[in-house]
Amino acid sequence: MAHRGVPLVAGSLALLLGITVILLLHHSIPRVDSLPSLAAGEPAFTAAMEAHTASPIVGGNVVRLLLNGDEIIPAKVAAIRAARTTINYAEYFYAEGAVARQIAEALAERCRAGVTANILLDGVGSLSMSSGDASLMRDAGCHVHTFRPLAGLTLRRRNTRNHRRILVVDGRVGLTGGSGVSDKWVGNGRIDGHWRDTDARVEGPAVRWLQSAFAENWREATGEVLGDAGYFPDLERLGDQRAQIIRSSPALGSYAMYTMYLLAIASARRTIQVTNPYFLPDDQMEDALRAAVARGVHVTVITPGKIDHNLVRSASRRGFGGLLRAGIEIYEYQAALLHSKTMVIDGVWATLGSTNFDRRSFALNDELNLVLYDRAVVARLVDVFQQDLSRSRRVTYEAWAKRGLRAKLLEIFVIPLESQL
Repeated sequence: MAHRGVPLVAGSLALLLGITVILLLHHSIPRVDSLPSLAAGEPAFTAAMEAHTASPIVGGNVVRLLLNGDEIIPAKVAAIRAARTTINYAEYFYAEGAVARQIAEALAERCRAGVTANILLDGVGSLSMSSGDASLMRDAGCHVHTFRPLAGLTLRRRNTRNHRRILVVDGRVGLTGGSGVSDKWVGNGRIDGHWRDTDARVEGPAVRWLQSAFAENWREATGEVLGDAGYFPDLERLGDQRAQIIRSSPALGSYAMYTMYLLAIASARRTIQVTNPYFLPDDQMEDALRAAVARGVHVTVITPGKIDHNLVRSASRRGFGGLLRAGIEIYEYQAALLHSKTMVIDGVWATLGSTNFDRRSFALNDELNLVLYDRAVVARLVDVFQQDLSRSRRVTYEAWAKRGLRAKLLEIFVIPLESQL
């Protein structure tokens, strides 16, 4: 009997220690007591979005959406192979496999050809990266660095990661979104075991702000300030699409992404369409969504039916009841694992990027989103949302309330962890 009590006590102490550490790592999101009543798309809304995110809306761009590995991976490789002067590449998730090798080989080939390649890999997200891929790039002359390596950091710094995805070639072509480097991203987003994701390729003046975000993280990781025309060339207007690059870094005091989402939700008059793999809105965000429903906005959320983190799924589903009762429609994507992170407001404004709808993205990680003000591109995202909806199953309040005891117990267990999810 005494022997059985030892592991029980040890387990309880370990859990208590873990909760204590989590509370010490907690970051508070600034309180927002009121939001302006501005409709998405009107001049005052765009001006407010610029002012409160410290990010300009720039015209003259060409933006192409990239859906799933079938489009994302070839676009990344093609952009890398087309480089003539510089490549800046920040990646959160880089795992061993065929896709990782293909990208490493493309980068190495360009470095051997004399292109300057700066590659920044997150210290947590790259833990499953092959040492051979890193060696291949370094041996070819690429500059490979780790962002906030775990060794030597305080617990708080270890817990704040660079979740941004940025690829900028010659300072002129940029790719960003939610995808990582792994074989699970291959395919069309409708195959079990593979991931459904959304990225974008950008050309035009907005690329400078993608480059600026990379330079910020590179400067922290290496102490090097990037410059010259190879990184920041004169950028001509190539199209008529307006775009905005919004970045946040709570560790450095910027909560711009959180503000962006609140402003966008408050601007909705007809529809809010959210696709996100980790949907854990805090009280302020829930209040904004409920207020939208109360003023007649149709709010629809697509989350994963399958997920890579069961704790996140449990934390997310725990909050479904109140949202469903408020009139928010929630669907779970069934065709594959959903990893796309998009939001569309009234069919006139949209965002995609690295940001999850959770506290970790809003209060801990460095994040980056592309915001779109072009009706044609936004309409394309609306079409994609409807396609995803057709492959999703609606969650009803009745079905949610009847979930099993095991699910409810797991939801209770993750309550102390929610600030870190």
